[in-house]
Amino acid sequence: MKKLTLLALFSASLLVVGCNHTPQATIEGAITEAEGKTLYLDALGIEKVTIADSVKLKGNGTFSFRVPRPECYDFYRLRIDRELINVSIDSTETIRVNAALPTMSIAYQVEGSDDNMKLKELVMKQIELQNAVRALVRNSGPEVGVTRKKIEDLVQAYKDSVRLQYIYADPSKPYAYFALFQRLGGSLIFDPVSTRDDVRAFAAVATYLDLYHPDALRTKNLHNIAIKGMASTRPARSAANDSIAALLADKMVEASLIDISLPNADGAECRLTDLKGKVVLLSFCAYAQETSAMSILSLRELYNQYADKGFEIYQVGLDDNEHYWRMAVDNLPWICVHDADCQWYATREGILAFRSVPASHYGVNILPTYFLINRDNEVILRIEDEKALADAIAANI
Repeated sequence: MKKLTLLALFSASLLVVGCNHTPQATIEGAITEAEGKTLYLDALGIEKVTIADSVKLKGNGTFSFRVPRPECYDFYRLRIDRELINVSIDSTETIRVNAALPTMSIAYQVEGSDDNMKLKELVMKQIELQNAVRALVRNSGPEVGVTRKKIEDLVQAYKDSVRLQYIYADPSKPYAYFALFQRLGGSLIFDPVSTRDDVRAFAAVATYLDLYHPDALRTKNLHNIAIKGMASTRPARSAANDSIAALLADKMVEASLIDISLPNADGAECRLTDLKGKVVLLSFCAYAQETSAMSILSLRELYNQYADKGFEIYQVGLDDNEHYWRMAVDNLPWICVHDADCQWYATREGILAFRSVPASHYGVNILPTYFLINRDNEVILRIEDEKALADAIAANI
């Protein structure tokens, strides 16, 4: 009977362990000078903040929380009263956070994650900006316009710095996403609706999420934000380009197709002429360009809309860094090839230019440039204005 009982207990313990197999990440550490205080772990969702866990701290202030591994990356914050520490989770990592309650929000230490160290840098920069703005308001004189201009200059300098150092430096990182949603006085610092440079930053991060986490809710939400921002900041068309019929009349050519045969990311040769029977958008681009993210988002919308109607994209990458190109095209659904012989150089005026045989055959000297090819393998339209893409494809599909 005793052996049977022990066997039953052992089997039960195996059952418990076997059921608890969900991959988890750990957030642990110590918040000192907080004995008796409740430490909350808040989950920062897309639309709301919820309490994920909590613990009443003892004298040594130690804590340990476990959270599910996210499908993309998730954000949490440690909270005691109004003191906050932000952390990001993107795998089954262990993040260690140490702080003392009186200076918890500004003097904490984080270990185990380079991304969270960058996240802390962003938070410190945001606090510096807030303090600088408060100082300006506090010491402002009767000329309100002067103070407003100084605040605008501070915010612009902050955005320029963060775009370069945290967003465009690596749009795939969680701190790049986090930067987009930082706030000042209750309002977003980066404007996703009406400021074109800010919209580009949203599009850069959205593009990488589209590539690597296409099904995540966070990806879909940011994708929609970026698309709406791109639509709202698109320059108004001139009267000359109002009609796609007028555009086609000006640009229409009957030309035989100049073939291109270049390798895709798997090394397989892909010939442009093999796509006869489809409406093809031939694209020359460099993925490392700042505007590339917005272009890719627009192309994805068009591809999703017309791919089942016989539409294809043949995209020639002219990036000099082949590894970067491979990462950028990893999950794109259309045909992506690379011209490894493309050379970039600086002109006497200091302007970057490129030499590429396929691009020269098509007279391409600015990127991106597009050519629309009909089902008979004839180039019917050259497009350098991305605003004309949707109408041109719709008119010829």
